[in-house]
Amino acid sequence: MANSPQARKRARQAEKRRGHNASQRSMVRTYIKRVNAAIGSGNHEQAREAYEQAVPVIDRLADKGIMHKNKAARHKSRLNAAIKSLQA
Repeated sequence: MANSPQARKRARQAEKRRGHNASQRSMVRTYIKRVNAAIGSGNHEQAREAYEQAVPVIDRLADKGIMHKNKAARHKSRLNAAIKSLQA
């Protein structure tokens, strides 16, 4: 348990940030699931639209350090490849 005032404050800040970061991670997972659902339905246009909405969200999390930049790139690459395979 934090004993000094500054340690108590840092604990409060860490808890607040943890909650915010968890919310952001949950949001990006939802966007990715929407793209995967559209891919699963076989609708190329809907999948492309969902992907274009998901990309800025994924990039924003990577920029803020909530998600590693390589993980963000991997998600975008795999989703885009799956959408391209629908069109072919």
